[in-house]
Amino acid sequence: MDRKIPETASEAGQEVEAWDNQRGLRHPTRQQAMACLRSLLAFIGENPDREGLLETPDRVLRAWEEYFGGYDADADATLQTTFEEVDGYDDMILLKDVDFVSHCEHHMIPIYGKVHIAYVPRNRVVGISKLARVVDIFAQRLQTQESLTAQIANTIDEVLSPIGLAVLVEASHQCMVTRGIQKTHAMTVTTAFLGSFKENEKLEQRFLRMVSA
Repeated sequence: MDRKIPETASEAGQEVEAWDNQRGLRHPTRQQAMACLRSLLAFIGENPDREGLLETPDRVLRAWEEYFGGYDADADATLQTTFEEVDGYDDMILLKDVDFVSHCEHHMIPIYGKVHIAYVPRNRVVGISKLARVVDIFAQRLQTQESLTAQIANTIDEVLSPIGLAVLVEASHQCMVTRGIQKTHAMTVTTAFLGSFKENEKLEQRFLRMVSA
């Protein structure tokens, strides 16, 4: 059971901060988070009490609960249901063009992109929707593209133990598009190759050709 932080006089009768045992962090109350958002509105020169902004802190928090829902999801558990009846299939399985939206951990600005995942099964396969769900779980956290790529690859590899695994992520970082250097068409590509994809250059090249086809 989560440990509760004792109430202070100013918090009497209100929701109290909770201790997040999994992350080792204090979890602010919703009221505290909304107060922070009101402060940010004032910081940029707005009046948080004007009609159009009265509900904005609550709307932002509800949006964040959707954007960052991955913190409350278990990617390993998503891959637990597998199937062994594949009639001896032992070739590459490719799921390509999996759309995702994440947020840069440096500026908290969106990252838009696609993930391509291929694996050579070892006696069992997983439903393809589960692979897409793993992408969503990690994308719905503050990220760098390098970490996102590694987390997807490492989780699938550890849970499924495939003969080989390949992950390619291509994305547009809005922190480069809407601010700073403002390069509208710049794309970042990251890859992870494990097992037979790392050992067999022909298999790696076949994956890259299939992704670009």
